Amino acid sequence: MAQNKEHIVMFPFMAQGHIIPFLALAQLLEKKKGCTITLINTPLNIKKLSSSIPPSSSVRLLEIPFKSSDHGLPPDAENTNALTPHLFFKFFQASLSLKPSFKHLMHNLVHETNGQHGRPTCMITDIFFGWTTEIAHELGMRHAVFSIVGAFGMACYYSSCLHLPHLKAKSDETEFTLPDFPEANKCHSSQLSESLRASNGTDPFALYLKKVFTEAMKTNGLIINTVEELDRIGTMYFRKTFNMPVWAVGPLLLPSGNGTNRAGKEAKLTPEACKNWLDAKTPNSVLYISFGSQNTLSKSQMMQLAMALEASSKNFIWVVRPPLEYDIDSEFKEDECLPEGFVHRIKTQNKGLIVEQWAPQLEILSHKATSAFMSQCGWNSVMESLIHGVPLIGWPMASEQSFTAKYLVEQVGVCVEVARGRGCEVRHEDIVAKMELVMNETEKGNQMRRKACEAKELLKDAMKDEDGYKGSSIKALEDFLTA
Repeated sequence: MAQNKEHIVMFPFMAQGHIIPFLALAQLLEKKKGCTITLINTPLNIKKLSSSIPPSSSVRLLEIPFKSSDHGLPPDAENTNALTPHLFFKFFQASLSLKPSFKHLMHNLVHETNGQHGRPTCMITDIFFGWTTEIAHELGMRHAVFSIVGAFGMACYYSSCLHLPHLKAKSDETEFTLPDFPEANKCHSSQLSESLRASNGTDPFALYLKKVFTEAMKTNGLIINTVEELDRIGTMYFRKTFNMPVWAVGPLLLPSGNGTNRAGKEAKLTPEACKNWLDAKTPNSVLYISFGSQNTLSKSQMMQLAMALEASSKNFIWVVRPPLEYDIDSEFKEDECLPEGFVHRIKTQNKGLIVEQWAPQLEILSHKATSAFMSQCGWNSVMESLIHGVPLIGWPMASEQSFTAKYLVEQVGVCVEVARGRGCEVRHEDIVAKMELVMNETEKGNQMRRKACEAKELLKDAMKDEDGYKGSSIKALEDFLTA
């Protein structure tokens, strides 16, 4: 897609889980291929990003105006991590208002006269900014959509949004197949997000997604944060369905210690303190628990998980946030959300760390004491887990996460599911059983560790660029730049 040294404009959706892989891709394009990068976002996100970019980088940050209170959202809500889930759709709708400002900004960039950065010839945008395809083509620019989630999960989610196949199933059936993606095998209605499960195809959410995805697929090609050898079923779906080039360029991960954390919150546990605690634990003895920057448990789920952790013999690091019933910015109150005396007993036994909001995830996953990761199966977390050979205990909660978990369980063999969805009921006995299955020397646990190590080698090989050898993701990146 055009030549090396070209000027590329990037525009991620306003969510940490989107901005981070966009920034990782920007730095890769700049470092490996010498591209000039302009990254556009709203003022508060740009302010946070400016402290995350290394001094040696020349990535240019540009603000696009956005006032959340004009759209019935809380003041200064420029990122999904500032919102409760029930406001997400309103935030997505509000993002449509960025189109006139983005168009104006792009016209200014194209007609810049100082020549410092060169005329932009390529645009890489989020799939939720499908309307940018029209602007790119009007300006004579190439356009690529960047999917920050894996190809299989995205393919299932895309197909489910467009076809709503659960509506065609008989009322007593909970399983369905995707009409244009039979390779996904049987899917279950519980794997659909709450919004999709409630959709009848004419509701505002369904109409919004259909419009956004239809516009997005007018792009010239699809870049995916995945590895071809790991995710071929999904990449082939997009090539076959849309007859367009698909470039798998992952895993795109920011180096640890770069100042950006997933939640965009102040760290309560430093990497040094975390390492010291893990150093004192035996290898493969610690369960890491985090559900990403957008998710939390209900109060009853939190209680059951705490009971499971206390009943098991495993060490753990648990990243907690206020439960679903509480305001997202409220203080975490352990006496209300956890069993009485739980925190004191855990501290006394030196069995676990309970960390509010955010923990140094890469440092934890790369440590030899870490045995497994209980995760919502968000794609950034999956990539970070597998690049370190750590198997997963899946608790998917939203959007494509259940489909990602399905793939990790059925095709890759590195995950077992412990629960599904924000509203599901869980029993602590079942959680303990899954922890022991994965973390003990069971046949299943050993198999998952072996498969996770195989995935680790695949991911590392894909990004190799040394001694004349180029991994599949490096080749894909070069193909993208020369297409």
